[in-house]
Amino acid sequence: MNQSTIEQPNLLSPIKIGDLTLKNRLVMAPLTRNRAGEGLVPTEMNVTYYRQRASAGLIISEGAQIADDALGYPLTPGIHSEAQIAGWKKVTDAVHAENGLIFVQLWHCGRVSHSSMLPNGQLPYAPSAIKPAGEVFTYQGMKPYETPHELTVEQISQIIKQYRHAARCAKLAGFDGVEIHGANGYLLDQFLRDGTNKRDDQYGGSIENRARLLMEVTEAVCEIWDSQRVGVRLSPLQPFNDLYDSNPERTFSYTVDALNKFNLGYLHITEMGAETPGVAGPYFDITQLRQLWNGVYMTNSNYDFVSGNEALAERKADLISFGKLFIANPDLPQRFAASAPLNEADPDSFYGGDEKGYIDYPFLKQA
Repeated sequence: MNQSTIEQPNLLSPIKIGDLTLKNRLVMAPLTRNRAGEGLVPTEMNVTYYRQRASAGLIISEGAQIADDALGYPLTPGIHSEAQIAGWKKVTDAVHAENGLIFVQLWHCGRVSHSSMLPNGQLPYAPSAIKPAGEVFTYQGMKPYETPHELTVEQISQIIKQYRHAARCAKLAGFDGVEIHGANGYLLDQFLRDGTNKRDDQYGGSIENRARLLMEVTEAVCEIWDSQRVGVRLSPLQPFNDLYDSNPERTFSYTVDALNKFNLGYLHITEMGAETPGVAGPYFDITQLRQLWNGVYMTNSNYDFVSGNEALAERKADLISFGKLFIANPDLPQRFAASAPLNEADPDSFYGGDEKGYIDYPFLKQA
């Protein structure tokens, strides 16, 4: 093995994010599992789930809504009440006991919700009153999406305060940092893309205006956390939740460059949608965003051990986040290190349910 090969980063080599040292470059991606308890509080089963996966270099928790009116799906945990703080504290304590690191993902679903799940039966919020195509999963089963309420500037200001409050709650809950969810068609993504944002005020029109809310939220969160303990997730080509942009290359190139000023811990880009060019907007080479970003760059989209190591060796990314592989393989880093076979994920148990398909996947030593 020559010297250049030794010096190449790989999935099992450590990396620093600010003052944190990640023991490897495998990140557990944020994964919605719909298994929170009463009051949308994490349960002992959730504690076990995260503890099992603490060998990841970093865990990014499932999305946790920043307020009771930010909810989008049944049984997803929040990060805004005292009971939720206490529930998450058990999770973070368990991860830390296994020498792991965990960030919480701050989530506002925006129009991807339904009045039957929101306080006082209110309509979901959005940048513009545009109804998404399709149906949403509710406590009563699938229902057609509703035309959302277009946020006023005053209400937008309140949402920024909710992000600040949730960031403070995350600190009290013992998290090592936070990830701002600006991806996958949820509220911040709805503001970014011109297919869902038709406003004519300071939050609409130009890309500078459409990105304003994400920048203001990031600024608010960085008032609570050192900026190196904050990450942002974006999905430039993801059509999920009926998202479209007329010029995603311009929109996301501007957004990534503008986020540089915060000196964040990392940028987390999901490549999903690149396999179906043109659905979410005109296709562009998403890898060029890596060149615009000044810090630690994380990518995600069906990577495995070989393709993940190739991306790191070619400096296309510094970190790789894994979703389904971490669902099915709680000890994924150990399996990769041993070139061991992987458990197959069970898609039928991804969303909701009990311990089956959640905390019963075997460890390598058990197999």
